[in-house]
Amino acid sequence: MAFEVMHEVHNVHKLKRPSMFLVILLNDDITTQDFVVELLKTVFGKSHEEANILMFEVHEKGSGIAGRFTYDIATTKQAQALMMAEKEGYPLRITVEEEQI
Repeated sequence: MAFEVMHEVHNVHKLKRPSMFLVILLNDDITTQDFVVELLKTVFGKSHEEANILMFEVHEKGSGIAGRFTYDIATTKQAQALMMAEKEGYPLRITVEEEQI
């Protein structure tokens, strides 16, 4: 009795993690602190305490990271936040930058 041995060829692909992007809020002299806190809670899911801490960081240092996301999510969050600011008449500036590892 003869047995035929079949060999499976496994094509091994290493999956690359997607690049991550930082959504950065920039300080300005017009956008209110209360609005920034509300925006961070609404768009970025921050707790009230986290939002306050980040708002003061933006105020004191000139910028702060609102979140770290894949590109599509980062740009969507940026657009949502900018629409929210524009609706309220604030000139809030938000950038999306690739995270440097």
